[in-house]
Parts: sequence; C-alpha cells; structure tokens
Amino acid sequence: MPLLLGPILRHVGDTTASIWVQTSTSCEVTVLGCRAQTFEVQGHHYALVLVDGLSPDSTYDYEVSIDDDVVWPEADSTFPRSVIRTQGPRGAVRKKVIFGSCRYPKTGEPKIDEKLGTDALDSYAKRLATVPVDQWPDVLILLGDQVYADELTPQARAHLAGRRRGSVRTKRPPDEVVSFREYESLYRHTWSDPEIRWIMSTISTAMIFDDHDIRDDWNTSAVWRAEMASIPWWPDRIRAGLASYWVYQHIGNLSADTLRDDPDYRAIVTGTGDRWPVLADLADRADAEVDGSKGVRFSFRWDLGRSRLLMIDSRNGRILTDGHRSMLGEREFDWLADQIADAHEDVDHLMLGTSLPWLLPYAVSDLQTINELAAGRPGWRGRLGEKIRQAADFEHWPAFFDSFVRLTELIVGASDRPAHPLATVTVLSGDVHHSYAARVDLPTTTQTSVYQLVCSPVHNHVPAYVRPVLTYGWSSRVGKATRAFARRWGSRPLPVRWTNVAGPLFGNTIATLELDGRDARVTFDQPDDHGDLVDAASVRLD
Repeated sequence: MPLLLGPILRHVGDTTASIWVQTSTSCEVTVLGCRAQTFEVQGHHYALVLVDGLSPDSTYDYEVSIDDDVVWPEADSTFPRSVIRTQGPRGAVRKKVIFGSCRYPKTGEPKIDEKLGTDALDSYAKRLATVPVDQWPDVLILLGDQVYADELTPQARAHLAGRRRGSVRTKRPPDEVVSFREYESLYRHTWSDPEIRWIMSTISTAMIFDDHDIRDDWNTSAVWRAEMASIPWWPDRIRAGLASYWVYQHIGNLSADTLRDDPDYRAIVTGTGDRWPVLADLADRADAEVDGSKGVRFSFRWDLGRSRLLMIDSRNGRILTDGHRSMLGEREFDWLADQIADAHEDVDHLMLGTSLPWLLPYAVSDLQTINELAAGRPGWRGRLGEKIRQAADFEHWPAFFDSFVRLTELIVGASDRPAHPLATVTVLSGDVHHSYAARVDLPTTTQTSVYQLVCSPVHNHVPAYVRPVLTYGWSSRVGKATRAFARRWGSRPLPVRWTNVAGPLFGNTIATLELDGRDARVTFDQPDDHGDLVDAASVRLD
C-alpha cells in the first residue's frame, strides 16, 4: 500500500488546511489540487500538504492522490467521505471541541483488550459516522500519551526482542522503543485502527505530548534527568522520541504561515536525501534546557472563531538546572502571557491546553507541594522526597509551586477584565486517569467563569486502588488536613480555591466542550457494554 498512515487533518484556517500522510516510497502527494513532495527520515517517507485557496465557512470532500493515483478514501471504506471544513465569520461563535488523553492501542490479546475496555475515541467515531456533517466537532484535541513508548504491547515487545537478539543492541531495554524506526512502528500501529484513521482524517486535530510519548516521569526533576543521562542508550531514545514527535505530531500543529517562516521546517521538508541528521540536531536542541531563542517551541496557538486555544508544552519546556524548578522557562511564560493578553474583544472563550492538570484534588495537590519542599532539602529527607516524587508521579503543576502560582495569576488576570471580559477560561488536561470538572471560586462580580476540565483516559486501564484514593482525595475534610500539613512544611497559601462540580469519573472517556456565543457546556461520554457512548456527566460552565 502506498499510503501507510493518514491522511490526518491538522491545522485548518479560513482558507487553508494541512493534511499529513506517511507513504511507502518517495512520491508526490496531492490534495484538492495542492501538491507536496515527501521528505525522507531513515528510509521512511512523509508529507504535509498545505492546501490553500479555500473559501471560508465551506465544506470540501477531499481525496488523497499519490503520483496522481487516488489512494484515499479506501475503496472498501464504510465511513463517510473525509472532509475539510474551513473556519469563517458564520461559524465564529459556535464551536464544538472534543478532547482527551492517554490512548493505549489495541493489543490483539483478548484478556488485555478486555481489561483495557472499549476505546472511547473508537466509539465516538462510530457515532459520528451516523450524524450530519454540520453536527460534527470542529477540533479534536489530544492531550498527551498518544503513544506509549515505554509500555509496549506483547507483540511489540516480541518484535523488539527479535530485532535485538544477537546484536550489540541487546543492551537496550527489551520493552521500550529506542530508535526512530521503532517509534515509526509504534505510531503506525497506534494510529492504524480504521475508526481512528477516519476520525483523524476529517476532524482537525491538535496534539501535545506527555511523558509516555517519551518515557514515564519524563523531566520530573533534575535528579531524573541525571539518572537518565547516565544510561548509555538514553541519548538515542530522547533524540528519536523528540524527532518522531516533530514529524508525527508537531508540524501539523502549526499554521501554513508559521510553517513557511519556520527555518527548521524549511530545512527538513525542502532538503534532499535522508533528513535524519538535520532532524537529530533539532531534537538535541529541543532536549537541551535552553530558555532562549536557540530552543524549540512546542507550544502553539489556534484561533477558532471567537475562541482561542493555547497549547502549553508542560513537559519538554521545563527548567530544572541549578536548583531551579519551573514548569516553563521565562521565554515560554512570556509567550503565554502575550497570547493571553492578546485575547481582546474578538475572543469570548480562552482554552489553555496542558497535558498535566493545573487543579487537582486538594489532597493530591497539597501532597505534591509538600513533596517539592521535602525533595529540596539536603540529606536523607531530600533523597527520600525524590524517591517518593518519582514513585508517586508527583510532577503536576502543584509540584512546581512557583509555576503553579504564576499560571494561576495569568488565568485570574485574564478573568478580571472590566472591558470586554471573557466568557470562560478553561484549562484542558489529561494524564491522571480520571475525569472531572472543577470550578474556580472567583468573586461574584467577575463575569468570567474559570474551570479545570480533565479527560483521562481515552483508552487505558485504571488500577482498582486509584479509584478510592482519588475519590477520597476530593474530600473537603482530607483537603483541610493536607493544607494544614502543607502550611506547616512552609507552603505559601493557595492562590485560588476550587470546587469539584463533576466527577471523579473512572473508565474510558471522551469529553466535549460546546461553545455557543457566551455560553459553554462540557459533557463527558463513556462507552457502555455495547460500545455506545452514554452521557456520564454534563456541566454548564457559568
């Protein structure tokens, strides 16, 4: 098959759209009369077709041709034809966004797949195929753990074992990918489900990584980075992980105008021969803790009519050196502040995407703050705190308390605008394997509603012990106790208070955020025993 993966519909504007594909050979790819030559990375071939000349507020059926032969839609497909729906003034005030995180692939092992349950995104695709196009969501936001590079399926582990047996590569881990070629196989397996290929071909998709796209606990602390740097195969792994992320996820997040001005994109896509050396250099720069112009920004902005999505890189962009801990560098915080400040009278709804939740159950939030204080102390207390940090995944915004306060100040500042107030500020997150909506308790005079919305997992197992721990963690009594404990450890007061208004929900989930004028509603859907989505919770955001 000449078309190995895709097409995936990525950024869509008023008159432009981008279509990503992976092909079996070097070729020319055509969509709606617009052409792109593939670029090569270690024998694999990719193209991002920049489609332009479209009309605003329009819907286009599209085909994908490789060297003038139509390869999509597939002849035996039972799904509707893939479409591009451009933005424009008529649809500016009504937007529907679906989001979620943590999607583990099907394994082919009945016991494991039964344990994982029904993929919520599969179920959504099946439902979507039965409704009119004008009722489809505008954007699909994938908030991390698109692939699990460190938790492979049995077949993937067996494949790796066969590749590495009897070679110098046997010192590499038997159950984790390391090379770009191994990442290629992982992405292809994860995104090849017919339901997933179709929904990603027809709903504009934004993505950001989380830890499992690279490795569990990625960039948790300076100690973690030092431990990984001592492993011989780690430089290959982080280079391949970031390089594959750039190819498979990042470039589609950028608008056509941004791509044309991006020197890395031009160097990789327009060059000839294997582009791996150039891509490897980019990955090395991205991994370096550089808070300046030489770094690689993975955060991005999408304007969706009168709504705005700011996707924040809260994994790779961390600063951890010289005893300093920050979820984002100064350059990234300044970028975020500028994008928020720029949301004037033409924006009603501001969405901040960050794979890691900003607001957690109070008890969990306080324990992460206490752990940061403990791990920062000298001697055995610090060493114990670091072990607990990595074992318990204490790596969310409250575990970077200064950054937590700074993000909170930006959000509260955005909600406190006398002139042209925002209707809502929502923080969209995943990672924590339960779903919920939490409302920030702001003064009644504030016209803006602020919510943390978490949807996780889309398709993964939730261990039994997690449910009572997280349910108990939302208890106000427990929260008061942990807050008092945190203050005794030296924590500053919380900059805001919040209230859980939906959840915690456990199990595979997909969330829908509907924005209509200044109204907003979030709905959490879960597959039932027949694989059909049912409403698990719904909240009006006011």
